[in-house]
Amino acid sequence: MNQEITKIRRKLMTELDRERYEHTLGVMYTAASMAMWHGTDTEQALLAGLLHDCAKCIPGESKIKLCEKYHLNISEVERANPSLLHAKLGAFLAAKKYHVEDKAIINAIASHTTGRPHMSLLEKIIYIADYIEPGRPDLPNMEEVRHLAFRDIDRCLYRILEDSLVYLKSQGKPVDPMTEKTYDYYKIKLEKL
Repeated sequence: MNQEITKIRRKLMTELDRERYEHTLGVMYTAASMAMWHGTDTEQALLAGLLHDCAKCIPGESKIKLCEKYHLNISEVERANPSLLHAKLGAFLAAKKYHVEDKAIINAIASHTTGRPHMSLLEKIIYIADYIEPGRPDLPNMEEVRHLAFRDIDRCLYRILEDSLVYLKSQGKPVDPMTEKTYDYYKIKLEKL
């Protein structure tokens, strides 16, 4: 796996802009740390973290064209905001271009932007690592969120979803319905505890 990660890192260095590449490394290492803490596969976390934004630097129109070419569904929200397609397209490219066969890794890449109900531990780790990696500018409640990432992963996930929805709505930005579904799912789950 380490040789595979090194090979993919070299390739991504040429495909991502410098800032995105630095972010990617931050997510990769944060995901591995979280995986160690939560007792799950660190190599899966490293690879999913490394590839989570592999489609991020593809221009919006090209994202739409590639999704159409490969028959990946595009919602109206995604068509209006093609940057949301990078997770779905990235999961496809992880399998097709980078030859990742592990469904857990592909699912973690696919759900890292909007989340989804019933996320696996790896999916939660990639979603959270993307938000909390050290290079991220401090967002509201970041200190609390970073603490929760290593204490209560579901509460951490819920807090990020809540803060993201508040931010998107306050900015008048489109909200993917899956983000709202995910938020509602984890809200109900945590209320039952």
